[in-house]
Parts: sequence; structure tokens; C-alpha cells
Amino acid sequence: MSELIYARENPELIDTLLKRRSVSAKLLADPGPSPEQINTILAAGMRTPDHGKLFPWWFVTIQGDDRARFGDVLKTAWGQRDANATPEKLEDERKRMMRVPLVIAVISSPRESTIPVWEQALSAGAVCQNILLAANALGFGASWLTNWCAFDENVRRAMKLRDHENIAGFIYIGTPLTAPEERDRPDPAKLINKNFDNAANRGDEYAKQGLGYVATGPKITR
Repeated sequence: MSELIYARENPELIDTLLKRRSVSAKLLADPGPSPEQINTILAAGMRTPDHGKLFPWWFVTIQGDDRARFGDVLKTAWGQRDANATPEKLEDERKRMMRVPLVIAVISSPRESTIPVWEQALSAGAVCQNILLAANALGFGASWLTNWCAFDENVRRAMKLRDHENIAGFIYIGTPLTAPEERDRPDPAKLINKNFDNAANRGDEYAKQGLGYVATGPKITR
């Protein structure tokens, strides 16, 4: 068994975590990861916190000709969402997965158990983050996206998702065409609290006031 890493100083990893940046799918191109690198990325993704050892997630790698086949699904699905969609818009949707050499779909798949579904969904989110970090560590840019297609019933049917399953994200991976610009980051002072019974720093100022709370995903059977 390989050495487990559980408490080891790693300044390079800290530097990566503090400086990591997603790269827009529009700024990613060939080459993409090799088959061996894809296996490494997925293995790193699965090395994630998972209460109950349920492994409540699975993956679909979309690359090569499958990107065009998936694009046909997206084009049809968008046409059913918007009967007035222009040919240009439909073509844009058809080419969505063609922007990059590899897309990894991460599917949240809660297992019947005593572990709350919410915790299992969080594990799928942790998988997505690990995939981003692994891709970056191998020299690739990556972006974790959902967009409309992660919540579309026609896309779900095409992927044969079961009622309790959801798309946690589509991870776009490729070689950056250019360095991304930094984005706004939160002020720690607005989010960190030291008094559990008087937490005043909740980041409420970051809310888009008046927009409410969106719940567009399919319902999970609990």
C-alpha cells in the first residue's frame, strides 16, 4: 500500500490552493489529458471525504466524437426549451462541449443508507474540486460549470439519470490559450467568526438582494 498523506507540510500545495484559478472553457484548447492522466485525475477526484464510504457519485468522460453526439443532445434540448431559438443559438449549444478536449460529468448519486442525502451531495462537490486541483497539478486548465444543461430534463433523460441523481457539474479540461485574470475574492473578515453563539460575519453583503433563492435542480427523493 502506498504511503498515506495525512499530516505533512507541503508549502507548494498551500501555494496552489491560495492561488488556484479556474480557466474559462472558451480559453481552453488541445491538447487534453492522456488516458493515463484522465485516470489519475479521476483517482484524485475519488480521494475525497465520504461519510459512510458510500462512494455516492459516478462519472462520464466526454471526449472525441462523443462531444459532438452530446452536442446534438444539447441542441435538441435547447430547442425544446426555446421554440424561438435562432439557428445561431442552437449551433452554439451544439458546439458547447467541442470547446475543450475533455469534459468530465460528475453525477451525484446518493445511496440508500443512514447518511443524510445532503452530506452525500457535498461529497460530490468535493469530488469536483479535487478534479480541478488534479487537472491543474498535471498542467491543465479546468472549469467547473453547471449552466442550464445540468438541470434540463431532456439532458437528464439522454444520460439516463435516475430520479435521485443530479449532475454536480461538467468539468471542462484543456490547455489554456492564455493566462486568466484574477477575479474578486471574499474579505475573510466578512466571513470568519470566533463566537459560535454570536456569528455576525455571514457575508450577507455578497448576496444579490431581491433575487431570492434559486432551486432549479430536480427534486431529490429522500
